[in-house]
Amino acid sequence: MLEINPTSIASDRFINIDELPAIDPFFELSADLLCIAGFDGYFKRINPAVSKLLGYTEEELFARPVNDFVYHEDKDITQRNRENLTRNIPLLNFENRYVKKNGDLVWLSWTSMPMYGRELVYAIAKDVTHKKNQEEERNKLIKDLSRVNNDLKQLNYTTSHDLRTPVNNLRAIFDLMDVSKIEDEETLEYIDILKLSTDNLKETLDKYVDVLSQRDSMQAGVQELNISAVVDTVLLSLRTLIYNSGATIDIDTNEAPILKFNKAYLESIFLNLISNSIKYARPDAAPDISIVAKRVNDFIQIIYRDNGQGFDMDKVKDKVFGLNQKFHQHTDSKGIGLYLVYNHIHSLGGNIMLDSRPNEGATFIMSFRD
Repeated sequence: MLEINPTSIASDRFINIDELPAIDPFFELSADLLCIAGFDGYFKRINPAVSKLLGYTEEELFARPVNDFVYHEDKDITQRNRENLTRNIPLLNFENRYVKKNGDLVWLSWTSMPMYGRELVYAIAKDVTHKKNQEEERNKLIKDLSRVNNDLKQLNYTTSHDLRTPVNNLRAIFDLMDVSKIEDEETLEYIDILKLSTDNLKETLDKYVDVLSQRDSMQAGVQELNISAVVDTVLLSLRTLIYNSGATIDIDTNEAPILKFNKAYLESIFLNLISNSIKYARPDAAPDISIVAKRVNDFIQIIYRDNGQGFDMDKVKDKVFGLNQKFHQHTDSKGIGLYLVYNHIHSLGGNIMLDSRPNEGATFIMSFRD
């Protein structure tokens, strides 16, 4: 910012602009807008950057009050700040909009210093239109994401609530059923499986409603979990699916058996990963799944591997964890499972990475702070 020592200029008369020190190179070369304006509200001197940006000639800019070029919504606040300058109050980082000659708007950020005894203002402005456009786009994106998040949350509430009614009806039917009259062992086994699955579904729905409530209050519950026990719970709920697929699942949590995490989230993570491994198994090989937990520095890592169809990482890139993203042809594919896995992990400060090749399976490396 240009600084003029007021003691070097006589105080008994107004400044003659032509008598100012030699600052032409500074004015001519600066990409910022440099101005000298009078307390009367008119430009006294401007550098070429002002005319270039606003599209007016110097004559046009000198002929009208500065406020004439200000966007109408910003005129009042600009005038109030200009009045402060006439009271010897500097103006720092003030942003307003100017109207270019072609009608476009441009955002300027001003720093202005008054020379009270000479009734002049020295000002420098930067074009911040690009930054303002980015802020506007970001705010619009945040607004859209908030709306989508609220819609998804409402859908979760509605789905979890509405599904509990038919599930409760199923449980009531099992309670009324007199299995003592059934002698066929296979039929009894199927009834037990159906009853267990119904109970698990009821428990899962209740947990989801609780988790949604906790998210609203920003208090998602975290507790010490036995990883193997959580996996066993998930395997029990997927027992029929695993049996029919011929899947084998190997679990090794000896190095890091305990994880501090949300129980419903961790169950959902394993439920989605295991069901995906079975759903997208290679036609020529039964699913082979490995789950290993280990300690790495200050983190607990869970490495999940399968031998399924895998992903072409050059094609999927960062879309693999996106909502409604589908990478395999399967009638039951909804593009939600990996989205949930990613958000469960990241919502509690964790991280997940994927390494995969087509028809060579997938490896998910999940890191959780210990």
